[in-house]
Amino acid sequence: MSTPAFPFSAVVGHADLRLALLLNAVHPGIGGVLVRGEKGTAKSTVVRALAALLPQQLVADGCRFRCDATAPDPSCPDGPHRTDADERSASAEARARHAEELAEHRRLVEMTGEELLAEARRRHPDASEFRIELAARVLAERAAAGPPPVPVTPLRRAVPFRLERAPLVELPVGATEDRLVGSLDLEKVLQEGTSAFRPGLLAQAHRGVLYVDEVNLLPDHLVDSLLDAAAMGRVHVERDGVSVTHAARFLLVGTMNPEEGELRPQLLDRFGLAVEVRAARDVDTRVEVVRRRMAFEADPAGFVAQWADAERDIAESIEAAQQKLPAVELPDTELRRIASVCAAFEVDGMRADLVIAHAARAHAALRGAARVDEEDVRVAARLALPHRRRRDPFDEPGIDEQALEDALDQAGPPDEPPEPPEGGGAPPPDRSDPSEGAERPSGDGATRPAPPPGQPFRARLLRVPGLGEGAPGKRSRARTDSGRVVRATGSAPQRPGDLHLPATVVAAAGRGRTDDRLQLTAADLRGAVREGREGNLVLFAVDASGSMAARRRMSAVTGAVLSLLRDAYQRRDKVGMVTFRAGGAEVALPPTSSVPAAQARLAHLSTGGRTPLADGLLRARKVLQVERLRDPRRRPLLVVLTDGRATVAARPGSDPVRDACRAAALLAADGVATVVVDCEAGPVRLGLAAQLAEAAQGALVGIGELSADRVAGIVQAVWAA
Repeated sequence: MSTPAFPFSAVVGHADLRLALLLNAVHPGIGGVLVRGEKGTAKSTVVRALAALLPQQLVADGCRFRCDATAPDPSCPDGPHRTDADERSASAEARARHAEELAEHRRLVEMTGEELLAEARRRHPDASEFRIELAARVLAERAAAGPPPVPVTPLRRAVPFRLERAPLVELPVGATEDRLVGSLDLEKVLQEGTSAFRPGLLAQAHRGVLYVDEVNLLPDHLVDSLLDAAAMGRVHVERDGVSVTHAARFLLVGTMNPEEGELRPQLLDRFGLAVEVRAARDVDTRVEVVRRRMAFEADPAGFVAQWADAERDIAESIEAAQQKLPAVELPDTELRRIASVCAAFEVDGMRADLVIAHAARAHAALRGAARVDEEDVRVAARLALPHRRRRDPFDEPGIDEQALEDALDQAGPPDEPPEPPEGGGAPPPDRSDPSEGAERPSGDGATRPAPPPGQPFRARLLRVPGLGEGAPGKRSRARTDSGRVVRATGSAPQRPGDLHLPATVVAAAGRGRTDDRLQLTAADLRGAVREGREGNLVLFAVDASGSMAARRRMSAVTGAVLSLLRDAYQRRDKVGMVTFRAGGAEVALPPTSSVPAAQARLAHLSTGGRTPLADGLLRARKVLQVERLRDPRRRPLLVVLTDGRATVAARPGSDPVRDACRAAALLAADGVATVVVDCEAGPVRLGLAAQLAEAAQGALVGIGELSADRVAGIVQAVWAA
């Protein structure tokens, strides 16, 4: 017997998360919920608890694609389902008539006595005052009698059906594309010789909830398929001789821990609402969380029964709101308010406006109102805007509550546009620093904070040579378990999911037929070789010594590092940072998947002192050796930003430049792909960074060549030997 889910109503705190889920349950057109939060904050628990609250559904009997029995999909692969055109027409008319009666009832309920008389005069313009008073009394009685009943139409009996709960389908991070969208049914192909389609998880999630835990770790090719289905509400499969299309409308719910990496911007915008969850810091709240969880673990059935009434109330409120939603009115004043708020926050596109409008109507329906008001818009904007206002991967998620209140207050009838601030509102650059542009000699000068980073840019692509086998990402070529199929092997696959069906059938067909049937043997099996992209460990070794500390040059260097960090974020890399200055090198940031943490460390970088370049490279080598033991499949890429002017030797009496080249040669012997970014400036250039790159058997890139906009196409910076 399976353990029941933890009750939705028993969850302590997380008010925004519970509200966002309820709004999507009322109106799935909102577009789903993204749940961001640290580990151990009950993200998954709350999402799973939602499924038990969703109303039961009528599913066409025998349909593997979960067609609605009251309105089956005409193009369903398991169809056509038996229907009656006359009954369908009668049902549509009954539903339309009921919607009109419901809207009229709501309007009558809100009318005063005088307004009822005016309505009676409008309906009976030629009647006497006595008849008008009678008509007004009839209208008042109709309003007091309650809403009209929902019609039960013959259409519900037109298709044989089964009654089911809305499904909660989980998409694991390790799922294959075949499992997600569906694939050829090999059993029928091999046993019956017929082509048949086996539905995937998207078909199972139709009219239900598709839950993606750790959505930020989902491979790119699965993300693309998921986005297509979520945007179109249908799945199109064209593969292995199968051509299938079916409906796939679902509530998309994703959870993620930002410490493990951020989400692709394309997928981020697809989520209608986003909430941030954190563990409570209040002692009483934490005590109550532990108390309820322990009670549930001790007696799951008894705990669920204790909360049964509260669960029933929430389920009934969801169903009532779903029925009320079509009649909820969105006035033009509130629609203008929504547009004004989105314009004030400068969100891209129109999806935010639509999501807020849908969520505001759902919130009004949930609280039983007939029309949207300002509070509904406020609640919807708080949930729909935080993840859309991030213009940069390093922007903090969230929304300024005061800015939202100001935008709501300013929204309303169009006024004269405010005068833009002079000069576009940007503060004039600070040119008061007399050291701007001045080169400082290397030495043991005083420690200074790094200047603000220069203007970020779109970084050119730096890759590790060869074919790796690392974690899914978007940087270097890799042999993966779930990438695209590039060719077939001559031997049997290691896993059932790696079978290359066309090559297997061709091998079997080469032996001919037996009894007019294709006979398959173990020798005919062929495996599939898959190739995709991997994420790498990008380790930055940043020269923060005095020779680099001229304000303009260091600003350019930190701007370049910031741009490369953004590129690493988008390509799902792990990043680390080693800085070297004065007497030695230090690990400013151990390797992590949280790229914003690296940006925060960069903001507190200190500069000045001599240049222990050899120490910096040796420290980077030690970091990479330790990381290789932790994650041997993730290949490293070392990016060294320096002018090459080493002034501190690794050993007393040695030549600093020669020691740096020896350290670089050790990195090459370890098989580390290295890119040296030459930061040397001025009319006199020693070319020491080029010597360093040659010793490391790596690539040399000028700091001005890092921008992809300055290079035609995408240039591979690290070449295979």
